[in-house]
Amino acid sequence: MSPSARRGIAAALIIGVSAIAGYAGWRAQSHIDQAAPAPKVSDSARQQLLALKLPDSEGRPQALQQWQGKVLVVNFWATWCPPCRKEMPLLDAAQRKWGGKGVQIVGIGIDEADAVRDYAAANKLSFPLLIGDAGLVDLTVALGNAAQGLPFSIVIGPDGRVAQTKLGAFKEDALDKLLQDLVQR
Repeated sequence: MSPSARRGIAAALIIGVSAIAGYAGWRAQSHIDQAAPAPKVSDSARQQLLALKLPDSEGRPQALQQWQGKVLVVNFWATWCPPCRKEMPLLDAAQRKWGGKGVQIVGIGIDEADAVRDYAAANKLSFPLLIGDAGLVDLTVALGNAAQGLPFSIVIGPDGRVAQTKLGAFKEDALDKLLQDLVQR
């Protein structure tokens, strides 16, 4: 098989998996309107998340541990996911509102690096976009994302404990209430 045929098959597989994950996220969003209390997330999965060191949209490695002690909202998303893109302005507004009060939002794109870089360049967000890969889907499952859909967020309090997980996009009022409660602890 020629190299161009292999690249074509690989691209088709990526698009297919992306479409399935996007559909799963859309289906989950249509049934979940509010963030729910966090399921039991193992310490191992939480530690694995906080141990991640991923490149940002400019290629600089960023360790999630640098934000320990803050309210940390880690949002797994993709550029091909409509609910993910729709949620980005809400997350940006939340970072602007709550960033000075000890909140850090971090987006982890489960996507092609160039797509995340292009999105970051076109949308000047107030929080970092990190570049992940499809292997992080397994971590999201361990964090409570059994449906493997996007967007998926995990919120960690300043004490390092998981406060909530959320499959689907946040609603503004629910995110504001959650952040206010965590900041006031």
